[in-house]
Amino acid sequence: MKAIRRFTVRPVLPDPLGHLAELARNLRWSWHPRTRELFKSVDPALWEASGCDPVRLLGGVPSARLAALARDEDFLRRLAETAAELREYATGDRWYQEQGGADGQLPRAVAYFSPEFGITAALPQYSGGLGILAGDHLKAASDLGVPLIGVGLLYRHGYFRQSLSHDAWQQEQYPVLDPNELPVSLLREADGTPARIALALPGGRSLLAHVWQAQVGRVPLLLLDSDVEENDPGERDVTDRLYGGGSEHRLLQEMLLGIGGVRAVRAYCRLTGHPEPEVFHTNEGHAGFLGLERIHELALADLGFDAALEAVRAGTVFTTHTPVPAGIDRFDRELVAHHFGPDAELPRIDVGDILRLGMETYPGGEPNLFNMAVMGLRLGSRANGVSTLHGSVSRGMFAGLWPGFDPEEVPITSITNGVHAPTWVAPEVLALGARQIGERRTEDALSVGGSDRWDAVADIHDSDIWELRRTLREQLVHEVRRRLHASWRQRGAATAELGWIDEVLDPDVLTIGFARRVPSYKRLTLMLRDRDRLMELLTHPERPLQIVVAGKAHPADDGGKRLIQELVRFTDDPRVRHRIVFLPDYGMAMAQKLYPGCDVWLNNPLRPLEACGTSGMKAALNGCLNLSVLDGWWDEWFEPDFGWAIPTADGAATDDDRRDDLEAAALYDLLERRIAPRFYERGRGGLPDRWIEMVRTTLTRLGPKVLAGRMVREYVEQLYAPAARAHRALDATAAVELAAWKTRVRAAWPRVAVDHVEASATGATAELGSTLALRVRVHLGELAPEDVEVQALAGRVDPEDHLTGATPVPLKPASGPDLEGRHVYEGPLALDRTGSFGFTVRILPAHRLLASGAELGLVAVPSEATGEAAGVLMR
Repeated sequence: MKAIRRFTVRPVLPDPLGHLAELARNLRWSWHPRTRELFKSVDPALWEASGCDPVRLLGGVPSARLAALARDEDFLRRLAETAAELREYATGDRWYQEQGGADGQLPRAVAYFSPEFGITAALPQYSGGLGILAGDHLKAASDLGVPLIGVGLLYRHGYFRQSLSHDAWQQEQYPVLDPNELPVSLLREADGTPARIALALPGGRSLLAHVWQAQVGRVPLLLLDSDVEENDPGERDVTDRLYGGGSEHRLLQEMLLGIGGVRAVRAYCRLTGHPEPEVFHTNEGHAGFLGLERIHELALADLGFDAALEAVRAGTVFTTHTPVPAGIDRFDRELVAHHFGPDAELPRIDVGDILRLGMETYPGGEPNLFNMAVMGLRLGSRANGVSTLHGSVSRGMFAGLWPGFDPEEVPITSITNGVHAPTWVAPEVLALGARQIGERRTEDALSVGGSDRWDAVADIHDSDIWELRRTLREQLVHEVRRRLHASWRQRGAATAELGWIDEVLDPDVLTIGFARRVPSYKRLTLMLRDRDRLMELLTHPERPLQIVVAGKAHPADDGGKRLIQELVRFTDDPRVRHRIVFLPDYGMAMAQKLYPGCDVWLNNPLRPLEACGTSGMKAALNGCLNLSVLDGWWDEWFEPDFGWAIPTADGAATDDDRRDDLEAAALYDLLERRIAPRFYERGRGGLPDRWIEMVRTTLTRLGPKVLAGRMVREYVEQLYAPAARAHRALDATAAVELAAWKTRVRAAWPRVAVDHVEASATGATAELGSTLALRVRVHLGELAPEDVEVQALAGRVDPEDHLTGATPVPLKPASGPDLEGRHVYEGPLALDRTGSFGFTVRILPAHRLLASGAELGLVAVPSEATGEAAGVLMR
């Protein structure tokens, strides 16, 4: 018989064990080894059975065991020490406070919005890289002491659990998650009632949400949940699944995340006394509506829309994660209009103003679609991609928002992602570091970072590194066999026919890992392009390979499911099934075993479609070498000492099939001729000396780069601190002034023009070290010189006379206006490079409160007939 209702009966902990509940409710246990060891000692078997989840563990410990622990002086001493350490960690000064975070030099608080967060397998609220990155961002912020508030949604079904059918087709299951069984607690009002967030829906309806709070070290994470009894069934299901449902369902999710999320932050700060955020960080466009809610707050204070927009933009940071337009949420404009206005949400904002923020009003855009990333960029004064290459791709993708500017000047910077090492580094690797430099120094090096090199790795003996690598590989072999056995049982196999699984993989064979989501551009099946050659590599008599593959396709992506099916059918072949396996239900728990156990991490996306790709970073921190296409972070930091680059065949004349054939062949060649020989080659001491040296160099030089601590420090210094300063500068008076100035400049700009350009060399010839004297005559129309900046741009020129690597040089007003209203600007231009050289001039709007000269998307440049044909070329 099935239960008609399910609930959790919580244990009553004896008073001496009260700190256990405190430790279980703070997710720092998920990355803090001593806390995990403490919980494991409560009941080792139950700890494993609970999935290493303290909340589930404490829910199942027998009363007799709890009573015994309450009398165990050694356990109580360890419990008190661990609880005291958590309190010191949560309240003491850390990196942020040392940088001036406590005296107003940095933001008092930052709100970080994301549609998913991967903190731990015990809180399954993530689907892939975006969520894991968001979780690592929160953990690193906690380690650094950054006063962050995370904001997301609580999905009652999370993302799906994956299994395989008998014929290898992906199956999805959506287990129901009971928040009372998760490491979260309800945010409550002072009278004890649950805090509730309300959104107005068309037709006089409401969408209500509770706010659940998870504590991620020092960082609170607020998760909104629409499963509230007063909601209609449709509204209760708004937060049912991550990335599920149709367009209206997704729109409501994103309204709840953005608009409801701001309201949840306000409630949390009101109830706890936490400082109000000065900076709002939108992690991908899903949360973009948060800017509209903040504009509406200011509209309620009678600040007009234009001024409110300027005030909100100043303190908003937007991070884009996708290098392809298809990865961006876009909604029909009529659907968006239906959910806003006097009879729905944000009634103080004109619906036309809302729509203009998201419409694709640029060449090549779809005028009837509301683009969440476009809104994010228009609502944020600072934006970034997640690797150097992705920043460049993003500037090209969104260049239409800044007409007249070359893509490299589009105001989208980049901060390369990092990973939270204490989460992803195997305990055995941590222990080796602790033996070398001590436990605390190891933890600080991995969490806070700050050094360019980990030179202490040089002192670790080759034999210790190689023994560690074999231990981790052997652990992975056992994990793979366990999971493979469970998968085959789910596919309908009888236990009696699965004896072969005991021989799957070998702890002494070169092991390659490939695990990620399965969209087509990540090319899960590239390794199958030449199956005979792959079989030869897998079964080589002297230098065999073994490959562990995992990944989920989106439930609606039948193409991705077919790729999985194709790969699994290959792995089912009795000739190779002991050397290549597919493990279903890829998630954090599997990943934490997979990354350390592999010798080589494979990544072969279509370049440049991988925004960053952090799985290889996690592998590298465990001494795994990378084998990847030069895309994402690998394009930025690849060196031959760290691994191998797969050559790309991305010329315009190469079709997709030809490209895949060429890149697959290059992959096979690398494996056969360079990677396998180096792994199996032995030096005088019987060890693979050259392989070990690559592992050592990866840890020494690449390790410090890939840390989430480095990433969050860069966010603080490059984006959060400037955004906070801009937020403070744009009070109501300044916001009104800036909005009025922008309106005036936009209206006057059609009459701004470069009238004439003159250049004369100070010497007889234009040679290195000489100077050009520039004299530029401009029309400013109704604008004054203080409203603009006149610049010369100088640099090399390509064969089509386009400037490359141009450097702007401000020119100074020399006279004007004359009788015709013209102004003259002058300045020197140094000829500081040889070869093809050129310059042009331009006029940009200028104001002390602008984040960049390109902010308004306005520029005036010489016409072809002006002066010397828009510039001077010298060859």
